[in-house]
Amino acid sequence: MSENIELNKPTENHHVNSHSNTYNLNRFSVAPMLDWTDRHCRYFFRQLSKNTLLYTEMVTTGAIIHGKGDYLKYSEEEHPVSLQLGGSDPQALAQCAKLAQERGYDEINLNVGCPSDRVQNGRFGACLMGDAQLVADCVKAMRDVVDIPVTVKTRIGIDELDSYEFLCDFIDTVSRDNNCDTFIIHARKAWLSGLSPKENREVPPLDYPRVYQLKRDFSHLTMAINGGIKSLEEAKEHLKYMDGVMVGREAYQNPSILTHVDHELFDNQLPIADAVTAVRAMYPYIEKELSQGTYLGHVTRHMLGIFQGIPGARQWRRHLSENAHKQGADLSVLENALKFVTEK
Repeated sequence: MSENIELNKPTENHHVNSHSNTYNLNRFSVAPMLDWTDRHCRYFFRQLSKNTLLYTEMVTTGAIIHGKGDYLKYSEEEHPVSLQLGGSDPQALAQCAKLAQERGYDEINLNVGCPSDRVQNGRFGACLMGDAQLVADCVKAMRDVVDIPVTVKTRIGIDELDSYEFLCDFIDTVSRDNNCDTFIIHARKAWLSGLSPKENREVPPLDYPRVYQLKRDFSHLTMAINGGIKSLEEAKEHLKYMDGVMVGREAYQNPSILTHVDHELFDNQLPIADAVTAVRAMYPYIEKELSQGTYLGHVTRHMLGIFQGIPGARQWRRHLSENAHKQGADLSVLENALKFVTEK
């Protein structure tokens, strides 16, 4: 594999604008984020973009198989939606993948990127980069029992295993014999000791050219890039070299970025979503959730950043933060909060 990093050979990207067998699921996606991308968050994001691929939080195989809750619950309106699994037991992963397909998920994604101690102790996440054959076995076990895509989200290296040759060997092993054809690459290495998960998202330097090179050297594979992407202009630049872009914290903290995705990245004939309309489109969902005992704040916490940069945004956030968790809080809290950004 070539170590020579070239930036002047953009890759061709093809996509269609409807959810179908030829739909490029990975052209633009919102990253799986623990405690953030729950089903309420995903339902809201879907009001902002119809084409963005949405990911669940990472769900462990143990939670699905042995947990008392329904860890696969989602709303039909969330499609296209991918289940991210955490685990390293091929049989358990296959069992969970089969359940996910039966529930209607569009994709299964294996987490080979999370560096937290808890994940390492369970022998999954980023530490799996050190055992490419096990990752390959896990993917094959899932592919053997499902028809939907099985993808892998990984880093560019771990600890001292951070050479380009190591990364290529990992991709080659996992993708061999058409085992896995889609990878999401977080363009940072992970330190499995010495750095917290938060530090692992910020301290190791980003290396976009290495990911571009990986795509060129494995041009037959579908590859999306992740890490530090803060705007659709940056996403467009990455799409010159990659098949897809995954955005994480920026999409959560500033969801208005999603209102432009369909128009900017999929079809310029599609409209730009209106944030106020999207908030009000949540009302039937929220009423249903409230009737089932969900607190308003469990839904609205994901909506706080939607008006970032707009006059009244601070008051919107404050009103929701102070009132949405109160006993009996209902849609009137949202309507009153909206006045801060609509009545000027």
